[in-house]
Amino acid sequence: MSESSTGEIVTAATGAWRRAGLAGAAIGVLAAGAAAGVAVERLTVGRGMRKKARLALDASGPYGSLRGAPGRAVADDATALYYEVDEVDGDATDRRRRRLFGRRTPAPVTVVFSHGYCLTQDSWHFQRAALRGLVRTVHWDQRSHGRSDRGVAQTGPDGVPVSIDQLGRDLKAVLDAAAPEGPLVLVGHSMGGMTIMALADQYPELIRERVVGVAFVGTSCGRLAEVTYGLPSAGVNAVRRVLPGVLKALGSQTELVERGRRATADLFAGLIKKYSFSSRDVDPAVARFAERMIESTPIDVVAEFYPAFAEHDKAAALPVFAEVPALALAGDNDLVTPCTHTEAIAGLLPDAELVIVPDAGHLVMLEHPEAVTDRLADLLARVGAVPAAANVGLHGSTADSGR
Repeated sequence: MSESSTGEIVTAATGAWRRAGLAGAAIGVLAAGAAAGVAVERLTVGRGMRKKARLALDASGPYGSLRGAPGRAVADDATALYYEVDEVDGDATDRRRRRLFGRRTPAPVTVVFSHGYCLTQDSWHFQRAALRGLVRTVHWDQRSHGRSDRGVAQTGPDGVPVSIDQLGRDLKAVLDAAAPEGPLVLVGHSMGGMTIMALADQYPELIRERVVGVAFVGTSCGRLAEVTYGLPSAGVNAVRRVLPGVLKALGSQTELVERGRRATADLFAGLIKKYSFSSRDVDPAVARFAERMIESTPIDVVAEFYPAFAEHDKAAALPVFAEVPALALAGDNDLVTPCTHTEAIAGLLPDAELVIVPDAGHLVMLEHPEAVTDRLADLLARVGAVPAAANVGLHGSTADSGR
């Protein structure tokens, strides 16, 4: 690309950002992962002190520190997908399961966690901590996120945007590698829930034969183009008209954009907090943990994934789960995938347990982990994955310093 062409792109992108405004641009950067744009108050301390505070928060908790046995699955376009397996704790757990279940213990179940846009497998930190040693779990990073490789189909001059169907096939590859046999419980947050729907749409026989439980957390089966992110609808519609071009242009100027994100770190953190959480007393270390995950997603990856959400429509796939015990859970103040979308999912699955968590935003599993962990444990008990008497302890509480 010539220097003049590059300059034209930057100029056009800058103009589009100005037309759309910071609020609209942030929607594209963080939509479905945890953000959009609003004005936030400037902090009253100096930049250096704020940086030190962020570093202190980074070191203050073990969030995202849990690791399991690593593995790699290969997607149908040759993208390497990273996953980790937490196995049950051998003989000690077998004795514990026999004591709780009795002599006739059920077949081992694998619980597979799929994360959302701009996040990683570590977003399930509290639930992972609670279930460790009690049930076999698989945690994986979606393509171009976390430790997974950049999507092969998305790289190079002929790269294509990601589709939700592609993510469903990615999940199938992970299942083939990490859990090729035995019953499954699928758990998905936001984009991860959409990934599960895409899996069901393309592999309904797998759902019928192996899936014994499913949990949809803060997700949607379609109509995401109608979400306003808490902003005036007229402004959001205007932003949507220019945003795809803005993101495409910005995606070609990754280094420039990343410098801009670093320079506006305080504002970026405020946006993430508003669109990730609802309650005012969120643990600052948890908020910083979420910020780190989201800010680690490069702008070109954001651009590759963004178009998929407006096109996402998997309502027709949900009846495949009609006979499967299900949980549909969301925060009551989720501005990214509003709780009405979760209610719509439950409406298509009449036997699903619908849970709307009060005073909760999009990252409900981090904001109110005790509520999510408790309902998930109930689902696992219903399907025989864990005994009803199982105690998940205090791992679901941000007040638990022993995490």
